Amino acid sequence: MYLIVVGAGDIGTQLIDIATSSGNEVVVLERDRERAEIAANAFDCLVLNDDATVQDTLTDAGIERADAIISTTDRDATNVMVCLLAEEFGVPNIVSVVHDPDHMNVFERVGANTLQNPQRLIADHLFRSVERPSVIDYMHIGETAEVFEIRVGDEAPIAGKTLSTAASEGIIPEDTLIVAIDREDSDNPITPLGDTHIEHGDLVTVYSERGATPELTDLFGHFEGYEQMVDRS
Repeated sequence: MYLIVVGAGDIGTQLIDIATSSGNEVVVLERDRERAEIAANAFDCLVLNDDATVQDTLTDAGIERADAIISTTDRDATNVMVCLLAEEFGVPNIVSVVHDPDHMNVFERVGANTLQNPQRLIADHLFRSVERPSVIDYMHIGETAEVFEIRVGDEAPIAGKTLSTAASEGIIPEDTLIVAIDREDSDNPITPLGDTHIEHGDLVTVYSERGATPELTDLFGHFEGYEQMVDRS
């Protein structure tokens, strides 16, 4: 994939690392000379120390053959201008960071895929690591639903049971699905079926309409609901 990344700051640098490590052809546009030099020395890609809001700069970056452009600067005005120009060039996949939620409609008008307020996302993940330390990774779906990963503990009520038994005994709530199981002695993830047993140490991927509540993490042997109740008493 031929990818243009605009901005080599905190977000852009991580993106460049991921994209180049995955074997993509990457061109970076960065106005700040020092940041451009750091990126050029750190990554195996072309780095242009120039203004991405100028058409000639985008042409030099090869935008006419770009599969995607991602704008990661800390200025929404710059990001939206990059998206507008990318649309004019017919770039098939336009992605941008959006810092101010009030600007979302502007990016939507140009058809850009957006990541809203990355600082807020980082803060949310940090708080979640304290609030639900048993949850390894998670993703919000809508207002309350979540998909998350959690390890099955030694005292988990679900351990040793099949999914159908756990469901019939009311251990698994009706609004909760186990969608994948990663087991140490298995080369590939296990697709859960009714007769699939849950074992101690399994890393399970769970969908819950209510999210990773304390009651649900209790099910997998992480009694955070009980601990919070004790802390408040």
